[in-house]
Amino acid sequence: MKILTVTELTAAIKAVLEPNFRGISVKGEISNFKQQSSGHLYFSLKDAGAQVSAVLFRGSAANLSRMPKDGDQVVAKGEMNLYAPRGQYQIIVRELQFLGLGELLMKFHELKEQLKTRGWFDPEHKQPLPKFPKRIGVVTSPTGAVIKDILNVLKRRFAGIHVILNPVKVQGEGASQEIARAIQEFNRFGECDVLIVGRGGGSIEDLWAFNEEIVAKAIFESKIPVISAVGHETDFTIADWVADVRAPTPSAAAEIAVHEKANLLKFFFDAGHTCKHRIIQRIGQEKQRLANLKRHPLFGSPYRLLGQQIQQIDAARSALDLLKPTKRIELWRQRFTPYPQRCESAASAVLREKKEKLKRLWAHLRSLDPRNLLKNGYSILFFEKDSSIILSAKDLQPNQRFAALMHDGRIEAAVNRIELQT
Repeated sequence: MKILTVTELTAAIKAVLEPNFRGISVKGEISNFKQQSSGHLYFSLKDAGAQVSAVLFRGSAANLSRMPKDGDQVVAKGEMNLYAPRGQYQIIVRELQFLGLGELLMKFHELKEQLKTRGWFDPEHKQPLPKFPKRIGVVTSPTGAVIKDILNVLKRRFAGIHVILNPVKVQGEGASQEIARAIQEFNRFGECDVLIVGRGGGSIEDLWAFNEEIVAKAIFESKIPVISAVGHETDFTIADWVADVRAPTPSAAAEIAVHEKANLLKFFFDAGHTCKHRIIQRIGQEKQRLANLKRHPLFGSPYRLLGQQIQQIDAARSALDLLKPTKRIELWRQRFTPYPQRCESAASAVLREKKEKLKRLWAHLRSLDPRNLLKNGYSILFFEKDSSIILSAKDLQPNQRFAALMHDGRIEAAVNRIELQT
């Protein structure tokens, strides 16, 4: 049997191993992760029963969506390699996929389409931000750099503005529930004019709390305008689309929330100066206009301006004098003075005629009085119950009582017999 050197043995194993394990995909958990100054990444892939070394060279590492860390579940794609100096086989990784990332992206896009269909992203649901908020509510971690960045920006732009922090977890289990609850609490107490909801940048897993429907619902239902400030400028979450305004960073959110005090003071100063200048200019124009009016010929004498109106008033006064009742009576008296005796005679004749006519009417009415007819032997019969006049014998019944009115009295009787005439 031939005795092999270590190099010969390693070369023989390498010749058998590498051609048969090209284009492989291996799933496992990253451990012992190290990043060299050269940019190359070294780590182990392990599962419950074994582990294998792996290397991700700088050129392939440039395509990573984020830097791996211990504990990440990944799928490494590449080929097997035998590292001769150590006699150790390893995987040369060409592509590294984080397990769960594809599923998260799918959930992200599904929820995004659902909320878009509901109209939660529509511009008509966006509330305008207040121009001069008195209180700003912040929903973020109390220990991260986000709250410090926001406070620094607000202090620089508008020192003294009131900030209320509702501290929450921004990633991990229960983070989305805390964020939603904080937004609801701000709305319940109504102490703030605008809300900033956000956190620093990170992977899609780190930002996932802001992709949950519970947070999107709280933002959509908020009566207080919401500025979303999640991650860095290139990071987008569901909260960004639902919010009234999306800021690329938390610092930018603080800049959007308030105007810079120095600029506002300059604006007010310039506006005051402009108003003062325009008022002085207008006063000068009106003074000049008044001077021109004083020099107008019409204002030299009041009679030149009012003479025609004075004459019209005098003419109207004369016409009104003619319409006075005393004046008209006097005119009628003068007109009828020559005829007083004729008027008196005519009036006496008319009066006599009217008296004669009245006497004739009185005599006629007396002749029609029923009581005068009763003196001639007539009588009027009445029903006893309602005293209405009996007009026909058919209206009576045997033994029915009735009353008879005569010219000198009233008789009550009863029907003994009824005979009807044909």
